[in-house]
Amino acid sequence: FMNKLALVFPGQASQYVGMGKEFYEKYPVAKETFDAANEILGYDLKKIIFEGPLEQLTQTKYTQPAVFVTSVACLKVFTSHFPLPTSGCFTAGHSLGEYAALVSAEVLSFEDALKLVNSRANFIQSACEKTKGTMLVILGAEKNVVSEICTEASNIGVCQAVNFNAPGQIVISGEIAAIEKAKELAKIKKIKAIPLAVSGAFHSSLMKEAAEKMAEELKKYVFKNPKFPVVSNCDAEITTDGLKIPEKLVKQIASPVLWIDSINKIISNGCDTFVELGPKNIVSGMIKKISLTAKTFNIENEATLNTTLEALKNV
Repeated sequence: FMNKLALVFPGQASQYVGMGKEFYEKYPVAKETFDAANEILGYDLKKIIFEGPLEQLTQTKYTQPAVFVTSVACLKVFTSHFPLPTSGCFTAGHSLGEYAALVSAEVLSFEDALKLVNSRANFIQSACEKTKGTMLVILGAEKNVVSEICTEASNIGVCQAVNFNAPGQIVISGEIAAIEKAKELAKIKKIKAIPLAVSGAFHSSLMKEAAEKMAEELKKYVFKNPKFPVVSNCDAEITTDGLKIPEKLVKQIASPVLWIDSINKIISNGCDTFVELGPKNIVSGMIKKISLTAKTFNIENEATLNTTLEALKNV
């Protein structure tokens, strides 16, 4: 049997209409997860996930609970087939995905985590409406070049490097005019820059108000010590103390996602097998760019579940 396994979870931008539906129809554990979400939230999230429209699903206040619930449903289906080893497991989630990671490590119950995700989504949506920001992916540029672009664009507004996703993939975030300027500067340097379909400047200082509101909200919940180590986005450190997690979740909202460092931290602890649970395989794609030797699998439907279970027998 393999020695170590890391569970990883996607964030916002991985959503699509119909995600998780196959599991919902086939597995009682998935059905219970989606049905419970409707009860907890008091509205029909399941309908938005399975039927759309995409414009509604793409609104932050719906996207975040939707991706979280789908990820947990995928986790439950996976663990019903594959009991997790008691030692040698790690977990991490990309931004919003950190909440599903905390559920996997039993730091939070599904219900508490969903309530927190719902609050987080609403705080971020309201910050987005006030600050009018956006994000841009810069491809194939070194960190120092991206830093220069941000510094120059900052003359006209907030512009910060916020997601260090994979080598040559850095996301910048800030006010619309400043991000437009950064896009022009990238073009001059012949660097590819792609606008993200997001409604705000996530992980930038423009999210400060959302982080402050979240700090208050997190005080209402109890965080248990993780069953296995969680690697946090904001510092890429291994966390084994539940009491330290709330402050990291606050910091996460208005700080960069150190994804490359997080994955390298897991690999340096002797773990090279990653299972991504949730819609699409964006996180797996990032991991492949970070490490050429890492084995990555994703689970979002019956086909990917079977492929993963089969492969894990041989790892």
